[in-house]
Order: sequence, then C-alpha cells, then structure tokens
Amino acid sequence: MKRIIFSILIASAVASCNIDRNPYGSMDSDLVTQNPEGNLGALMNGTYGQLKAWSDPMHRLGEYAGDNMMIRGASTDAFFEFISYERTPNNGRLQTFWDAGYKAVAQASNIIKLVKEGQSVEIDNQLGECYYIRGMMYFYLCRAFGKPYYQNPETNLGVPIVNGTPDDVINDLNLPDRSTVKQTYEQAISDLKKAESLMTMDKKAVFASKEAAQAMLSRVYLYMSGTYKKPNAEYARLSVEYADKVINSGKYILLSRDQFMKYNTFRPEDNKETIFAIKRVASEFSGSDHYYGIGGMYSNIGGMGWGEMYASAKYISLLNETGRNDWRPGHLNIVDARAAFIEPTYSKDQNSGNYTEVFRFIKYEETRDKQGNLVRANKYVQAPITRTGNIITCKDGIETYTLTPKNAQEGSYTISYKDGKTYDGYIDYFITLNGGHPQFYIVKCSREGEDSQLHSPVISRLGEVYLNRAEANAKLGNYGAALTDLNLIRTRSIVNGAYQNLDASNANKLIDRERQLELAYQAERSYDVFRNGEELVREYPGPHNQYRNIPATDYRVTYFIPQTAINSYPGVLTQNPTSN
Repeated sequence: MKRIIFSILIASAVASCNIDRNPYGSMDSDLVTQNPEGNLGALMNGTYGQLKAWSDPMHRLGEYAGDNMMIRGASTDAFFEFISYERTPNNGRLQTFWDAGYKAVAQASNIIKLVKEGQSVEIDNQLGECYYIRGMMYFYLCRAFGKPYYQNPETNLGVPIVNGTPDDVINDLNLPDRSTVKQTYEQAISDLKKAESLMTMDKKAVFASKEAAQAMLSRVYLYMSGTYKKPNAEYARLSVEYADKVINSGKYILLSRDQFMKYNTFRPEDNKETIFAIKRVASEFSGSDHYYGIGGMYSNIGGMGWGEMYASAKYISLLNETGRNDWRPGHLNIVDARAAFIEPTYSKDQNSGNYTEVFRFIKYEETRDKQGNLVRANKYVQAPITRTGNIITCKDGIETYTLTPKNAQEGSYTISYKDGKTYDGYIDYFITLNGGHPQFYIVKCSREGEDSQLHSPVISRLGEVYLNRAEANAKLGNYGAALTDLNLIRTRSIVNGAYQNLDASNANKLIDRERQLELAYQAERSYDVFRNGEELVREYPGPHNQYRNIPATDYRVTYFIPQTAINSYPGVLTQNPTSN
C-alpha cells in the first residue's frame, strides 16, 4: 500500500530534520481517498499546526530587523543577529523558520497531490486552504531569503520550489536549486489564485478563505509594484484590484477607535477586522512557556514574560507627532489610538510612595572604543525636576538646567545641554530602567482573551488592505483615491488627524509613516522599507550600531540560507552573497 508522508520527507532534506520514513502523522492514501472528509480534517489540522512553529521566527525576522523596537542590551540569543544585522548562516531561529516553512509547503503539497478536486464543496475548500498556505509560505520565504522584487527579479535568487514528496523517495530525492525571485513570486501567485478559486466557505479568520487569498495577493502585487520613483503600473493595478475584492466583499469592517485600541485582546475568530490569523490557544502553553512567545520579549504581564524589548524612540516619536500621548496614571491621554499598545512601566519612589517627576530626553554622545574608533550613540536621560513657581529645572549629574517651554500644556520642553546642543523632551514620571533604557512595554502581541502573553499572529487584516490600496493608487498617480484610503486609517486612530493633501512630493513619506504606525509589531516593517528602495535608519538608543544605515541594496537585507539546510540538501542549494 502506498503511504503518503504528510509530515514530509522533503522536510528532512530541505529542512534538514532527522525523521523516520513514516513519521507520526503519516496516513495511508487509501484511507484518505476512501473517506476524504473524515481524514482531511485531521490532515488539515496538521498543516495549520506547522504555521504555529513557523510564525514565531517569522515575526522575529520581520520585526526585529526594523525600527519599531529596541532591545535593552546585546544578547547571545540567535535573534540578536536580526537586530544587529551581523548575519550568519548558523542561526537556530533562522533554521526553524526555514524548516517549518518547508514542512508547511510539503504537507500542503502532498494533500494537493493526493486529493482530487470536485468531490465536494468542503473538500475543494480544504484544497484551497492548502494552496493558500503553500502560496503564502513561498512569498514569506522569498521575501526573507530573496532580494526586493524591484532589484532584478529575473536573475536574483528566491527559494527552491519543491511541491510535494517524490513518489520514489529512496531513488528520486534530488531537489532543485533555488528558483529566481520572479519564479518564486509566480509560484506564490499561482497558488494564491488557485486558492481564491477553490474556497467558497466562510470558516472565520482562523482558517484560510477566499478573502485571505485576495488580501495576500494584494500584498504580493504591492511588493512587485516597484518603488515610488520607479513604479510598476501593471502590478500596482493588480494590487488595487485584489484590495477592492476584499474591501467590497463586505465581510470585514474597520473596528471603531475604541475597539481598535483593544485589538490585541480579541480572539481572531471574534475580530471583524481580522482576515487571517494563526490561532494559538492557552492550552498549548504550560508553566513559563509564555515567556518564550512573541509577547514575552516585549513585556512582563502578571509576572509572565522577559520584558527585554521596548518601543523604539523613533516609534514613540511618530506616535507623538500630532500631540503627546500621555500614559501617566491620572493623566492618561491617548492621542493616537496606536499608542494604546504601548505601556510604560512607571515606578514609585520607595520612600515617599509617589511617582518621581522627571524630564525625559535623548542626548547624543561621542566616545572612543578600545581601538580608538569613534562611537556615536543616543542615550536616554531621566533627570528629576524641581518646580519653583513657573520655573522648572532639572538635574543631570552635577548640572542643573532650566527648561524652556515648547508646549507647556503637553509637558513638552527643551533643554540647552552642556554639550552645546538643544534637546526636546517631556516632563513625565520616572519609568523603570532596564539596561539603562526606560521600559516602554509593547502589548500588541499580548493579552488575547485577557491571557497575559497569549497571541495569535495576525497575517492579514482590513487595515493593511486599505493601506495596500492607498500605496498602489499613489504609485498609479491616483492621489485622490490614495488619500481617501490613507485618511480612513489615520482618522480612525487620530481624531481630526486627516492629511490635507497627497501628491508625488509627499506620498512616499506619508504612506510609509502610516504603514509604520499601523502595522508595527506585525512583522512587516523591515520588508516595507527595503521593497521601496529605502534605507533603514535607526538613530535611537539601543545596543545596535545606531549610525550604520542599511540601504535596500545591502547584502544583509537578505538572510543567509541556513547552513544545515545546505549541508543536508540532496542537490545544489546556493547560498546568498556574503558581501556587496
């Protein structure tokens, strides 16, 4: 009897895992074909299960390499390479991303290979879900390991296209080298279009759907739409077309401002804005396991989580552009709804039991390392203040400074510092320091169902689709339509915050700003920067090299193929360049 290895033998080659020929989870093809509806459910659960292991490193690759967060200090964990851009091919988290991604590709492919279309609406829908998962995986793998699409996609390498287990896994396991970026995108698009055609059932946002495929196609075509300086009109139009399909389906709504500020607490199946999310449940975690989830690095809630990564000063500054977001107890004033996902850890003085008022600002320093090299850095200062009538002073070290009002109502002041520079800052309460950095906790990946660190990673939601359409329309020169969509998202978060005009001179800046604010901590930021040909600038406190900008053409924009995958691959698997 022929056996179909659903855990996937290709995973043992592509993902370099040591598994048995017939691992747990394999199933006789006769059993599946005799009772497809009874067995496909279990097989589909296994396919979705691969996404859970994949989603953790997927988030870290996309988010840690951006400019929305900072870490308290250097770390020996493999994820620090994503932050520092000190790339190596021997990275365990990178390996997990590769392994789990190709296991999902392989398991979906084997179901597609085994089960015929047209048996029932339910079976066709499940096949469509497999096509969606496979297409999504190829896109995510290619954007991590392949260069941005606008850079010679016909010759730059994407990832291997390996759709299923060979019939003879003993004698016919010779896999192809990496396809080009263009070919990989074509495979992803083909799968997603097939998924769109097969899925007709509405099974809520924790399962793939026609609209999930359309939302992903809108994003894929946006990635292919070139830069603002050199847009590709054909792909921009297709991005608009697929965004239209999702928006016009009427199945999703933008949450109200108040509801959006609690987005992270809703289960994805109950959230009317979520199109597709990878469902996690509390029973999957035991004891301190939540420490190791995505949210556990961003915060400590109820004693659960490491709380070692915080919102970057750059992101905090973006949130405050239209008015100060005041998180202080007793002074709470959220101007930008997205600031609701940030929670500073204010601490009281142990002696008085009161909060200590400080002037918080960021100063610039130049020092020399042991080799005599100039090191430039930005550092937080929380200087205690004293009020004497209308005069406010602060003390940093032995120096006392008089603050100059900038917007006294908001607590915004400037300081003429001893280094000759003038810095802006806010009067605030003292925030607990970790590694010298105020803990601006991020909770967007926490508190689902009010469980401290439970989080179901969001893959697509309606807010992103509107932003996709805005960007694609701007690249087509349809600035009026782009402005309408952009302001729909912006005014949801900022009352009376609408942009007044959008044209070729500011479209890039305004749309990029809104995408950064809206999609922060959803693993999109670094890819958004590079696909539009921009530089990543991270001139804010943190242990990263603050003055080493990363251009979109830098070899470090792409991750290395894991060396263990190359070593075990049955065929040639070409590594990414190690220099420009």
